Amino acid sequence: MVRVFCVANQKGGVGKTTTAISLADGFAKSAARTLLIDLDPQCNATSGLGFEPSQSNSHPLVAGTPFSESVVQTRTAGLALLAGSRNFGDIEALTRTNEEESRRILEQLNQELRDYDFVLIDCPPSLGHLTQIALAASTEVLIPIQCEFFAMEGLVQMIEVIKKIMEQRPEKLEFGGIVLTMYDPALELTHEVDKEVREFFGEIVFKTVIPRDIAVSESPSHGLSILDYAPRSHGARAYIELCMEILNHPS
Repeated sequence: MVRVFCVANQKGGVGKTTTAISLADGFAKSAARTLLIDLDPQCNATSGLGFEPSQSNSHPLVAGTPFSESVVQTRTAGLALLAGSRNFGDIEALTRTNEEESRRILEQLNQELRDYDFVLIDCPPSLGHLTQIALAASTEVLIPIQCEFFAMEGLVQMIEVIKKIMEQRPEKLEFGGIVLTMYDPALELTHEVDKEVREFFGEIVFKTVIPRDIAVSESPSHGLSILDYAPRSHGARAYIELCMEILNHPS
């Protein structure tokens, strides 16, 4: 069965898009049919893989057209991308859908995603309508959080939103896990955040942590995942370990 990961956090700058790109590339490199969906109007997942966002053609989730007409193949065999849209009409339509339109989008997602082994949905840094649609279409939610003083800020609120969707769709959505990003073991604050998050959330926090690594920050400007840009870097090694941790714990 397809595993659909909603990669979400209402805070920006926590490594959400980098995590979505890196995991998608890692899953594809394991010979899995993988799709990365860019639902963030900033379209960073799209540009981070070297593609241009859509500016004129209607997004398939707005037009209701098959994904096959819009999905592009990336440099990595087995990794497809549904690019984000910077068309203001698309953005407004996706963020202001009514209940009936939301149901149609959800049905389309459920139908289209069956052709893949793994799907990762990169969401906007908010708990708005797009993120809630993504959560409703997913089987698991991944939450990257930065090792900083305000790491827990808003996280509890996000967990509550996820729990409500889990109650509405029992046996459909579960916690994939929380991943600590920008981890600097030389800082006492990093260890304090690590301890606090693990004590509060327990087993849903991944053992793997993503280190602070300049190569991770540089890779999107080259249109490459960290696994291709700097495969021997600490960041690449960490994302490979995270992929293995997820693959070894099927949903």
